Amino acid sequence: MGGRPDASVELPLAGMSCAACATRIEQGLAALEGVRTAAVNFAAERARVTYDPAALGVERLVARVRELGYDVPLAALTVPVAGMSCASCVGRVEAALSGVPGVVEASVNLASERARVTVVEGRAGLAELRAAVRAAGYDIPATAEAGADAPDREQAARARELGRLRRRVIVGAGLAIPVVIGSFPQLFGWAPQALTSPWVQLILTLPIQFWVGWGFHRGAWAALSHGTANMNTLVSIGTNAAFFGSVGVTLWPEAFMAAGGMTYYDTAAVLMTLIVLGRYLEARARGRASEAIRALVGLRPKTARLLRDGAEVDVPVEDVVPGDLLRVRPGEKIPVDGEVVEGRSTVDESMLTGESLPVAKGPGDRVIGATLNRTGSFAVRARRVGRETVLAQIIRLVEAAQGSKAPIQALADRVSAVFVPIVLVLGVLTCLAWWRWGPEPALLFALSNTVAVLVIACPCAMGLATPTAIMVGTGKAAELGILVKSAAALELLHRVRTLVVDKTGTLTRGRPEVTDVLPRDGTAPAELLGLAAAVERGSEHPLGEAILGRARAEGAPELPAEGFEALPGHGVVARVGGRTVVLGHARLMAERGLALDGFAKEAERLEAEGKTVVFVAVADAVRGLIAVADVLKPEAAATVAALRRLGIEVVMLTGDARRTADAVARQAGVDRALAEVLPEAKAAEVARLQGEGRLVAMAGDGINDAPALAQADVGIAMGSGTDVALEAADVTLLTGDLRAVLTAIELSRATLRVIRQNLGWAFGYNVVLLPVAAGLLYPVFGAGGVPGGLRWLLGESGLLSPILAGAAMAFSSVSVVTNSLRLKRFRAAAVERS
Repeated sequence: MGGRPDASVELPLAGMSCAACATRIEQGLAALEGVRTAAVNFAAERARVTYDPAALGVERLVARVRELGYDVPLAALTVPVAGMSCASCVGRVEAALSGVPGVVEASVNLASERARVTVVEGRAGLAELRAAVRAAGYDIPATAEAGADAPDREQAARARELGRLRRRVIVGAGLAIPVVIGSFPQLFGWAPQALTSPWVQLILTLPIQFWVGWGFHRGAWAALSHGTANMNTLVSIGTNAAFFGSVGVTLWPEAFMAAGGMTYYDTAAVLMTLIVLGRYLEARARGRASEAIRALVGLRPKTARLLRDGAEVDVPVEDVVPGDLLRVRPGEKIPVDGEVVEGRSTVDESMLTGESLPVAKGPGDRVIGATLNRTGSFAVRARRVGRETVLAQIIRLVEAAQGSKAPIQALADRVSAVFVPIVLVLGVLTCLAWWRWGPEPALLFALSNTVAVLVIACPCAMGLATPTAIMVGTGKAAELGILVKSAAALELLHRVRTLVVDKTGTLTRGRPEVTDVLPRDGTAPAELLGLAAAVERGSEHPLGEAILGRARAEGAPELPAEGFEALPGHGVVARVGGRTVVLGHARLMAERGLALDGFAKEAERLEAEGKTVVFVAVADAVRGLIAVADVLKPEAAATVAALRRLGIEVVMLTGDARRTADAVARQAGVDRALAEVLPEAKAAEVARLQGEGRLVAMAGDGINDAPALAQADVGIAMGSGTDVALEAADVTLLTGDLRAVLTAIELSRATLRVIRQNLGWAFGYNVVLLPVAAGLLYPVFGAGGVPGGLRWLLGESGLLSPILAGAAMAFSSVSVVTNSLRLKRFRAAAVERS
């Protein structure tokens, strides 16, 4: 037999309404290839499935249930993973987690040292995940435990690790310097003679090799005990080869020196110190890459001022429950999400939306926890607390995005899976080739080149190339009020060449405004507005609200009206100051026998601009007209122009008539307008554009446009900053400003540029320098043939020094992380508001 034993899993089910549903699920699961048995219990709402794990996994079973129209409740866990050293470790941890019964999917991020695991609810928990990870030679530390202080404990653990590495670097450098001085007495004639003794150098190098570098040896042994190899294996073998070769020369000098041997204590000491220094610098840089999450966590207020029985009591913010009444004073952070019930102020919401201008708040307005109250004092009724607040949702979303994998990382993962074994084989071949065919002293050349090959290889750089850029990119996006759901969405966004935007609320303000007031016969604009506002005061129509708003803004007189009458589809009429005032379109004026005279051409011009014209007649004579329109946002036209400069076609979707749509399209400068599109047909229009071979992004409000957002290759939900539509789209903007769409695309392109640079460096570094370390340039240059400018690198014969190889390896990962950190300086293109 020899095959893997069958596995079984119990899946919770949702959506069943009768026994027939249970039968349907049972038959659907049993029909899958690899499923041995499937039994569904309708009363318990569970399915027990026995299956061949070599043929399919839990994720396929879950997908099958969903294909049948039902659901399997899943939970997502994000846990830290300790002990990983390179990209090959990632694959082993993922395999270990995926093997836990009930795990649907596992994704491990080397840069953040975290794993995101999707599990069947109730089937796998932290204990099972930790046991599997430990069995693979790694660990899930205590910082994975839930609790408000988990981020603080994780940060403290990072600080302890940095402190440990710093101490080892200092000790390593302090001991390696005298070893180097003693190894080159011709350069350091002033040095004490004792330092040249191989026994003294052995004593100095011993703590470097086995205390400073203990983590590498321990990691190598753990990998070996599990039948694998990783970055630690390469470092441990390389440095031990140099160290124990030197010990052999020290103990049996005549035998080894006769074979061309010499001590390499300086190489072992400097190599290990440089590699630990590189690990320290890398850890520091990776800590900076995850600053976004720590900054978001740091925004959370610690206490709230609770109003209870007329008194104010300071309580921990964790004790606040929905319905509590809280007092917020000037300069304080708002503790939780809620609604203002008393008082007025302005609130700085820049931490949420990236918008620096404060927002006025008064009774009835919603406020967000962790935003800053600026001027006044107000009372807030708590609505959402704890994990339900907008800030908590943002933190979870950013963590999920930073822990996810971009499709571009697949190549690095495939290479990393075989990279370390290939390097070990290359090291063995290098040793044998130089020992067999190398010049004398052959043993010296064989040992030196083998150590160089082992220590110059850097799978870390390949493993960090993509996730560090994703971490910094998504963190920067969050700072700018852009929430990216996954690394895949961030990568896909840079390939978008067609952007579909909803007109209302995206290109336009989403509410009608008065744009033109044209009176006649000596009537002042304020007087015309005052008459119109008096009639509209009894109306609930959006056009009436626009006229009332403009009248108040212009300081028009408030006139009493009586006898209000709505004329559905035509207009409104009322008596103001004893005169009959009629508001309506041209047909209503014609029906009442009122001549438009010179207003007809003006009305035609305004309607051609997409505006709605309202005529105002007083005492049987047309006294003027008022034009109302849903006007463009101030930044719309400039943003569309900037998008087009990026090579993106902008398509406007609207349910408006063709004439209005074309007018708005001209003003905004969009490439194409799709008019008279019903809400339910928007998704079909997006699909039609995709059918033309376009990769389409859709920007809408995340609620009415949900089907179209789901249909688009990248859905962009534009919000107000108070409701985070986490499920509506791939990208959620916490502001309704169209410029955020442009910023998201630019940031995506910048992130992908950095990823390509990182991957190019990581692959190029290994492809170019591994052959150099193996000594392939020796036949080219030979003894003394290396040009003067390259001798610092290749010596006299074209051979790479193990010390330089170690330095290159140590700093290759640092260079990748440092390059990713450049994204923290990303600045959105300036787009002026009109």
